[in-house]
Amino acid sequence: MQRPTFPTGPDPDRFTRRNAELAAQISAAEPECLASVTGATLLPDGRFALALWGREVELTPPAYHAHWAATGKPVGMMDQALLLYYLATADGTALTGRWISFGELPDGRFYNQAFQGYTGHELVRTFGNDLTAFTTAAERTGGQPQSLGQASFAYQPLPRVPVMVVYWLGDEDFPASAQVLFDASASHYLPTDAYAILGSGLTRRLINAREG
Repeated sequence: MQRPTFPTGPDPDRFTRRNAELAAQISAAEPECLASVTGATLLPDGRFALALWGREVELTPPAYHAHWAATGKPVGMMDQALLLYYLATADGTALTGRWISFGELPDGRFYNQAFQGYTGHELVRTFGNDLTAFTTAAERTGGQPQSLGQASFAYQPLPRVPVMVVYWLGDEDFPASAQVLFDASASHYLPTDAYAILGSGLTRRLINAREG
């Protein structure tokens, strides 16, 4: 099966059309199998429930429109697309526990410099050598401490999609640096373009947590 490609650009109709195509693709799967490979819960009424950045969403077939479970409000356009790509791509491959860079994702090396520019470099511009501020922001956004770098935190934006941010302090020879990493199984759950969206979203969450 060809892996789906995340739509880019400002045209909202492109998301609408692609979401409809993905919904049709998802509908061809057996509901129990779909729940199993994605880590979602199949509800008695046929809807699917799963967590997106720690908040439960519910998706209703056949269009798989997603709503926040707590409020009933629809998720945003980008989150809707992200959820559908997850349901369409996930194949149940086991997580490896091995972390890889964006450049190691399929075709990721072509966009790795740009990705690092709006993720790791942006974090360094915000936090500099203030490791305490970075750690506080990561804790505020629900990050779970890890052992890489001088500070690192893991997140679970989707059930089978862990993401990690790692921070290294600078010294007189090297500037501070940061990097967003993914599990080596990542390509089995989302297209590479979607990981660019996740990395950017995590970066913005951390920056907002400091500004807040």
